[in-house]
Amino acid sequence: MTDWTIDDMPPLSGRLAVVTGASGGLGFETALALAGAGAEVVLTGRNDAKGARALEGICARHPDALISYENLDLASLASVAAFATRFAALHGSLDLLINNAGVMSLPVRQVTADGFEMQFGINYLGHYALTAHLLPMLRRGRAPRVVNLSSLAHRTGMIDFDDLQGATFYKPWKAYTQSKLAMLMFALELQRRSGAAGWGLMSNAAHPGYARTDLISNGPGGGGLMGVFSWLMRPLSHSAAAGALPTLFAATSRNAEAAAYYGPNGFYEMKGPPAQAKIMPQANDAGVAAKLWDASATLTGVSFDQGVSTATRAFA
Repeated sequence: MTDWTIDDMPPLSGRLAVVTGASGGLGFETALALAGAGAEVVLTGRNDAKGARALEGICARHPDALISYENLDLASLASVAAFATRFAALHGSLDLLINNAGVMSLPVRQVTADGFEMQFGINYLGHYALTAHLLPMLRRGRAPRVVNLSSLAHRTGMIDFDDLQGATFYKPWKAYTQSKLAMLMFALELQRRSGAAGWGLMSNAAHPGYARTDLISNGPGGGGLMGVFSWLMRPLSHSAAAGALPTLFAATSRNAEAAAYYGPNGFYEMKGPPAQAKIMPQANDAGVAAKLWDASATLTGVSFDQGVSTATRAFA
């Protein structure tokens, strides 16, 4: 795995990938690399104008790329279900699902269309529902993989079952770290359940380290003292393209493992080529992961047994 780059990716011709949040940043770089390796890639996002520009950017680099764009708003369970329905009508199977989209440390509590705290809703619950909806197609895929984007922030996260939506006590960083811990726990629990039920998935997770993306500039690094801090930390950061490498390794490498977690190999996993990343003890708590899975099924009304929406409930 030493100094692994996109040049080490295997040929992906005949493989179909879905990348969430692919209109910019890490998602765009992930989609660009997958398309360059020959995969057919469905880019998703909630801003159609940015999606069109992303398609243009990838086609400029790879004129023969097999790419398309679909609207997908992870802040809306209806949008998630509609995307899955459209996708199933066009494709019989799915090989790679990259759950990448996210928002970071929103200063004021906001809620999704379904009443979920925005970070927990977009970063985690939307991806939980999306994966459940796409499970039938994944099970028909060729060596299917699901990669969840977590973060170094998971290290300080805790799942607060008494206040999952931050309705009683909202702190931007608390909500963000919980959502990214949930994404890592989801990846590990999905692998456990796939093994037990025979779904045939490889589920793993990745984090980008400290990548220079809009997620940083639009979140806590957007201005003021945090903006200065981000500028001072720039030498410890790397580009979005470099930050996408752990995701690409998890999604494509023959050496990637199920229930593994990948990130940069440099100081504090902030930058560098992909390597095994540190998983904090709370992320390995299978009991909490099972409880979170059940809570997510109740909140989203989506069943992994059926891959269809059975109900939608809003919790503030």
